[in-house]
Amino acid sequence: MKRIGIWLVLCILASAAGTLAAQTDVTPPPKVLVITREFIKPGKSGSLHQKSESAFVAAMAAAKWPTHYFAMDSLSGLSRSLFFTGYDSFAAWEKDNLATLGNASLLAALDKAAITDGDLLTSLESTVLAYREDQSFHAPVNIVQMRYFDISRYKIRPGHEKEWDALVKLYTDNYGKADANAHWAMYQAMYGSQAGGVYLVLTPLKSLAEADNAPASGKAFASVMGEDGMKKIADLAAASIETEEHNLFMFSPKMSYPPDAWVAADPTFWKPKP
Repeated sequence: MKRIGIWLVLCILASAAGTLAAQTDVTPPPKVLVITREFIKPGKSGSLHQKSESAFVAAMAAAKWPTHYFAMDSLSGLSRSLFFTGYDSFAAWEKDNLATLGNASLLAALDKAAITDGDLLTSLESTVLAYREDQSFHAPVNIVQMRYFDISRYKIRPGHEKEWDALVKLYTDNYGKADANAHWAMYQAMYGSQAGGVYLVLTPLKSLAEADNAPASGKAFASVMGEDGMKKIADLAAASIETEEHNLFMFSPKMSYPPDAWVAADPTFWKPKP
């Protein structure tokens, strides 16, 4: 549907970057990201959910809608699907919302699809996030070739944003010394139930095999930082992080409405046969 231990985690993110260094068709992260989470009833995921979501995709395609989105299914945690829609600004998000509300035929098709899809869900919620370029590192990637997302969620203790900023800066300043190909994208939740001191660290993966390099990458980073540096990281993490959660998600092309350029670049994946 259209509307969607930090040092170790960042080691995993960085280890995935090796295959990205030579890529030139990179996509910068959107400035505003809307993530809709659909929590699926037991036994209602898989092909059943893909079929219901295809109605949304068909409605968007029929309207030749210019705003695209992609979907992912959870590989860990609660059974859920995520839908990512990116915008250049909050004004662009508003423009898209108003245009959708003003298109009667599209709105009717989306409403009809929502009735069927709703029968498969336990709940649905959206979070709106802002890209934190200052806390990201080599974030643009060739997203067309990616197949998974590693998503880490951090809830920051009230009044401890300064420690969080210092913690992240240690990574942005030093991780490249351990791994020249390191990368991650940081988003700050602005609206929704997930907002309020919540940050998401996102990294796309071409293969889950890339996470196998995490231990070696972690050791290299620990060597760069030294014992004192790693103690500082541990102290800042303890002071600033209230809760954290780490999960893996897999792209779902059948539930996505990708741009034509994505389909042209990899039609076998992005336009699978029914």
